[in-house]
Amino acid sequence: MKRYERYADEIAGLIERGALSPGDRLPSVRQAGVSRKISPSTVFGAYYLLEARGLIHARPRSGYYVSETAARPENEPRTSSPKKRTSAVEISELVFQVLGSVKDRTVVPLGSAFPGSDLFPLERLSRRLAAGMRKLEPARIVDDLPPGNERLRRQIALRYTMHGVDVATDEVVVTSGALEALNLCLQAITRPGDVVVVESPTFYGALQAIERLNLKVVEVATHPRTGVDLDALEAALRRHPVKACWLMPTFQNPLGSLMSDDHKRRLVALLGAHDVPLIEDDVYAELYFGPQRPQPAKAFDTKGLVMHCSSFSKCLAPGYRVGWVAAGRYAQRIERLKLMTTLSAAIPSQQALAEYLDGGGYERHLRQLRRALTTRRDAVLQAIARYFPAGTRMTRPEGGYFVWLELPAGTDALRLHELALDRRISVAPGHLFSVDRRFANFVRVNYGNPADARTLAAVRMLGQLATAETR
Repeated sequence: MKRYERYADEIAGLIERGALSPGDRLPSVRQAGVSRKISPSTVFGAYYLLEARGLIHARPRSGYYVSETAARPENEPRTSSPKKRTSAVEISELVFQVLGSVKDRTVVPLGSAFPGSDLFPLERLSRRLAAGMRKLEPARIVDDLPPGNERLRRQIALRYTMHGVDVATDEVVVTSGALEALNLCLQAITRPGDVVVVESPTFYGALQAIERLNLKVVEVATHPRTGVDLDALEAALRRHPVKACWLMPTFQNPLGSLMSDDHKRRLVALLGAHDVPLIEDDVYAELYFGPQRPQPAKAFDTKGLVMHCSSFSKCLAPGYRVGWVAAGRYAQRIERLKLMTTLSAAIPSQQALAEYLDGGGYERHLRQLRRALTTRRDAVLQAIARYFPAGTRMTRPEGGYFVWLELPAGTDALRLHELALDRRISVAPGHLFSVDRRFANFVRVNYGNPADARTLAAVRMLGQLATAETR
């Protein structure tokens, strides 16, 4: 761990044990630096990280204080205890029923899988799209077949290098969004009947992909803050003939959990020892609220077993459907599967993003995006704390745009979804995020839309409905 992370964890421990209470003032940056013999930048890094976790907040010209809604273990959703056996998957029909009903623009999209469109530089992207198409040579239509637009792939590889991850341009395959990348990875390394490990709870898109390919699934316990339980994963690897793991080590959907660098290193080593490939779903990595971008598990891969999948959909260009996979030893296999299935990602979209990235300004956009999401997270978490029934537990994610709520026992999240939809509010019930629909009293809430009067009124109404259902 870095020095600022150790200091942040020490303060977080004091808050969790009650030694620091809501409203308590933390030492000033100067005081902390002198007493701990650390630099001001180390103190600032720790305070920024604690602020991103929702544990502290800054008051202008006053300092940092412990937040009223500071996370404590008793207020977090509990870690699940999934069944240890393999299971067939039948989830798609429920997903279609629930998500197919929330496309109406008059519905407040708390159950949406997308952040607000106001967060993205869509006008500038459209200009880049027009400029890129004017420059497009007819020969590029063939040249940009898989693995994809070379300029864009170089930019993607460069961003890996900027973050200390060694990825060659030849390893990058451009896809039609991250979901296609993830599906191609799964298809490349499994056959019908094979066993795949996922988190519990897990992204329903992973379950749908597993169902489509007639695979079996083993769900592994996942902590709402620190990610997949490595002991439980090791036991699953010993118990079952696992062919692949589909995991989200960074800002997991729906939990928002974040594995530490040390846990990611141990994860990669564990899978390497069993020669099991990792499909790393990392679409939220740019949406971090702390001082620096979390490292992907890919950073610790020395065997080419990690297939790192991401996209521009969550951080820059929703609707452009441009994703990619840094596929390690499987790059050629995935490139050929791409050719055999959808042939190519959209050439205009690839051209537009290559133009945008070449033109600069991406980092400035990302900083603005992260600030906006942090503000929206804090507003929605405050509203949940105020309006939801007593006994509600919630995560406090350090990135992404989802919060996972455990409602009081007996609450039916699917019924809550239906009642909310009658009032033009969507929410994602926990039933979607496991093979056996075990999360019946859980919901996922999207805080990525504007934290305006309409959104906060919807959170208040959802809390009132949940309160009524618990009586």
